Amino acid sequence: QVQLVESGGGLVQPGGSLRLSCAASGRLFSRYLMGWYRQAPGKQRELLASIIQTSSTTYADSVKGRFTISRDNAKNTVYLQMNSLKPEDTAVYYCNARLGVTDSWGQGTQVTVSS
Repeated sequence: QVQLVESGGGLVQPGGSLRLSCAASGRLFSRYLMGWYRQAPGKQRELLASIIQTSSTTYADSVKGRFTISRDNAKNTVYLQMNSLKPEDTAVYYCNARLGVTDSWGQGTQVTVSS
């Protein structure tokens, strides 16, 4: 099982940027499908972006063009660069790792977009 630790959340003004990081422990990181999700109060957890290998990415329509997912396999880390943030981006952001039967989640990091 891979252990995931997110960081980089915080309070940002509308239009601002944040970069989230997710550090993974364990072996075979480069083979994992990595994803970023978020969950706002009263809403279901939604998939924002995913990355397999280093360049195959997918994005939800709600973040396409504003968010960028990337990974550094040498550092066992996946990133989510978030630009042009909106108040509706306020949520707890989670990192996810999947490989075979492994489906691991981080503890989440709070992102609040407010003036």
